[in-house]
Amino acid sequence: MERKKRTAPSIAAMKKAGEKVAVLTAYDFMTARLLDAAGVDMILVGDSAAMVVLGHENTLPVTLDEMVMLTAAVARARTAALVVGDMPFMSYQASAADAVRSAGRMVKEGGAEAVKLEGGRKIIQKIEGVLDAGIPVMGHIGLTPQSIHELGGYRVQGKNDETRERLLDDARALAQVGCFSMVLEAIPWQLGREITEAVSIPTIGIGAGPHCDGQVLVINDIIGYTEGPAPKFVRGYGDARKVVSEAAEGFVRDVKSGAYPDLDESY
Repeated sequence: MERKKRTAPSIAAMKKAGEKVAVLTAYDFMTARLLDAAGVDMILVGDSAAMVVLGHENTLPVTLDEMVMLTAAVARARTAALVVGDMPFMSYQASAADAVRSAGRMVKEGGAEAVKLEGGRKIIQKIEGVLDAGIPVMGHIGLTPQSIHELGGYRVQGKNDETRERLLDDARALAQVGCFSMVLEAIPWQLGREITEAVSIPTIGIGAGPHCDGQVLVINDIIGYTEGPAPKFVRGYGDARKVVSEAAEGFVRDVKSGAYPDLDESY
């Protein structure tokens, strides 16, 4: 049975229906096809591509041109999942006009069906501009990786009363302005539950506890395709590094020994 196409309104309606939202990142055509076939509700073309695809140490260097290209590759998979393009650093921070132009490129050239912006009340005017252009917006609060220098690194947010109240106010503002969902990243699970109960739109957690309306993880993390220790909140579901390494080693071994190719594998 063919899956019904997910849209921003249908994702928003999942909260009221009590249905959890499953989200994974993808950065290429084939991975998007596989994730869609697995039943994910949203595919996020994350600016995490800066690290897991392009080899940067954080998300800041990835450009709008690069994000448009990666989003277009995912969108060509013609998925039933909603394709969300992540707005990279400095594609929207300077002005609402910049935000609208950048989001417009993500949709027009990249094929995104929604975009994600990091930040709360400080960027409300930018979000309003994008929404006024008819482009659905996913919010993102808590640990916002584009602000790592301001935050002092990858640190859990909302651990004291002041930051807890600020994040609650940010969440309410994102819901009120018209975001269809929001990411909650690296906050205590109690705050994740409190925000989820306080807003009418789905909360998508990443290190924000089990009470969120959905969860998102980076595909490279769950298949073991990244170097170094995974964050505490990551659960592994495969070992792609082993598969790729064994396949490559087998190929090298057979070429060196002359075992590949044989006559049956020749024209």
